[in-house]
Amino acid sequence: MSLKVLIVEDHKESREILAIQLRRLGYEVIEAVGGEQGIEKALVHVPDFIFMDLGLPDISGIKAAAKIKEDPKTAEIPIVALTAWSERDFKAEVLKAGMVAYLGKPASPEVLKATIERFLKTKS
Repeated sequence: MSLKVLIVEDHKESREILAIQLRRLGYEVIEAVGGEQGIEKALVHVPDFIFMDLGLPDISGIKAAAKIKEDPKTAEIPIVALTAWSERDFKAEVLKAGMVAYLGKPASPEVLKATIERFLKTKS
């Protein structure tokens, strides 16, 4: 059984490239185009890992992550911010919302895989 990774990303091309990279690495991919849809899909599918963009059209990735962390069913899922937003300006908010790390876009397949493995080992 492959691990499920939820991608919450509103830019179609970025979401598609990330999904292709993750599928090639052997992960099952679930996609959401906004924060509310990301929350909904996290609750329905309970993925093993989440990559969350911060600049989403409905609610920010920071707010979406905080909501996912509030539900006991999804509270333990590692969420990593994958964004073009400045780490210096937003890292404190990202960590306060319960995300475990901050990655800048674009991230190589090697970095994606290492990040997933690092936090899933921490989880177990």
